[in-house]
Order: sequence, then C-alpha cells, then structure tokens
Amino acid sequence: MAGKFSYVIEFVADMSRAVKFYRDVVGLSLKFESPEWSEFATGETTFALHPASRENPAGKIELGLMVKDLPQSYEELKGRGVKFLMPPTRQDYGGMLARFEDSEGMPWSLGGE
Repeated sequence: MAGKFSYVIEFVADMSRAVKFYRDVVGLSLKFESPEWSEFATGETTFALHPASRENPAGKIELGLMVKDLPQSYEELKGRGVKFLMPPTRQDYGGMLARFEDSEGMPWSLGGE
C-alpha cells in the first residue's frame, strides 16, 4: 500500500474563532470556510478544521493518507492486523473514507483518490 500523506484535521469547538486564529494570527491562507469544514492552503498537505464532537473533542488531531485503491489498501492493512475504526464508507461529500488506529492509538483516515 503506497499512500500519500494528504491532510491534517484539527477538531475545533468554535469554527469562526479557529479560522480567525489560523488566518489572521498565524497567517495561513484560507482556501474556504464553512460551518462543517474549512481548509487552508498549506502546500501538498491540507490543513483542515472540523467541528468537535463527543468522539472527537476540541484539540484532537487526525492524520490522513490518500491511496489509489481504497478497498485493496483496506484489505491489505486489515490482513496485517491493523485495527480499523471504520471500514471504507461513502461520505456526505461523495468520497470514500476508512479510519484506522496506529500502534499508539492515533486515528488516521484513509481516503481513495
């Protein structure tokens, strides 16, 4: 499974406050902002903000990889004993996404190109 490190998601309690911080204080260039998902132009790896929830409290980070063939990568990693939190699942935006934990319990997203 060859994957490309593609994004970092920070879960935030207040989207507007977080966007203002990263845009106006840190100086990142905002690609777009919405109540559910905001992105900054940070080169090849996207930095995104997502609303916090009970599962994903404010300040939690999730990392993401993109792969050419999500079902194949899922089966390959599962066969190697990787613990998946979610199998490949169609998302509201239309793409497919799986979630797994690394050896330290850090959640990762695995998306298909």
